[in-house]
Amino acid sequence: MTVKHVKKQFVQLVVSISISMSVGIANAAIQPPEMENVAYVLMDYNTGEILAQKNADQALPPASLTKMMTSYIIEQRLAAGDLTEEEQVLMSENAWCRGSSSQSCMYVPVNKTASVIDMLRGIIIQSGNDASKAMAEYIAGSESSFATLMNDQAKNLGMKNTHFVNATGMPDVGHEASAIDLATLARAIIKNSGKYYDIYAEKEFTYNGITQGNRNALLATDPTVDGLKTGHTNAAGYCLVASSNRDDMRLISVIMGSKSQQERADQSRELLNWGYGHFTTVTKAPTGQFVGNLPVWFGEAKEIELATADHLQVLTRKTERNRISTAIDIPDSVEAPIKKGQQVGQMMAVIDGKTVASVPIVATNDVAQAGFITRMWQHVMRWAQDLF
Repeated sequence: MTVKHVKKQFVQLVVSISISMSVGIANAAIQPPEMENVAYVLMDYNTGEILAQKNADQALPPASLTKMMTSYIIEQRLAAGDLTEEEQVLMSENAWCRGSSSQSCMYVPVNKTASVIDMLRGIIIQSGNDASKAMAEYIAGSESSFATLMNDQAKNLGMKNTHFVNATGMPDVGHEASAIDLATLARAIIKNSGKYYDIYAEKEFTYNGITQGNRNALLATDPTVDGLKTGHTNAAGYCLVASSNRDDMRLISVIMGSKSQQERADQSRELLNWGYGHFTTVTKAPTGQFVGNLPVWFGEAKEIELATADHLQVLTRKTERNRISTAIDIPDSVEAPIKKGQQVGQMMAVIDGKTVASVPIVATNDVAQAGFITRMWQHVMRWAQDLF
């Protein structure tokens, strides 16, 4: 079957196509949960769409949710080879925890060292302020210089209402983040941290003979939850960023300013269940799905095979999942040379004549340009074809 025939088959399903996201329209008829907290966000991981929100852009004290940025920077340096897991990091007197009950600690002894991977676990699982400060000093020379790196990374990720002053989240003037920014950060951690994301699901960590449990209560009650971080100060209240992966759909919830540990867990659970109850992700085409053959002018081959470059997935209300159709937009032919992976069109998912998601359609093989005589002959053929 040629692409020309495929195109007709799909396009006849659509009268007019306008590029727009339908999720906002879909959400209009769904009432988000009412919760006693300062702010919350529910984000779809795959699309980045916000499914529910309250005061999402308000800059608030983030408490130890700050440490997600500290750990993210460490993870990216590990992935890039700028740090190694077994590299030893000194616990300076400035970073050292003195046994105070007013802050979370990993309890590395002063002037002793711990490996980078242990420090990372101390930050993520034990929420260690000492580990956060020690790593900040090791990477940037000082905690204030590390905060500059944190703010640069926040800007790169598009976090618009966030400013970091320290690596721990301890109360400080101007140290703040919004719920939507923290969801954006969580999405980046899940996407970019590779194997290190698994640490966020670990339920306990023992260091220096001291075992401390992960404070994310959802890890013990919901097997679909695999991260991310808790936080609490008097100024911030009780906070929790959580992520759940059910039936090929991942959601990220952010709770800020809740009244207790129990409430932040309950509200996170309610928000995730609400999202899964109302929304679903529908896969209309897998990566590499054969689309058809497309004629090639002036090439050593007469046609190329086309396939989807990625999953065509649609985030939609469950009530609309059976209303999704597909269409493709491709030319009648292409000209050589063509490179494998070169985009020649797109496949679209359509609801009510509106494109709600799309993926590139690409060539699956190279086609080199034909010799001079062949190209000239095909120019004549094309000219004659256009006449009739």
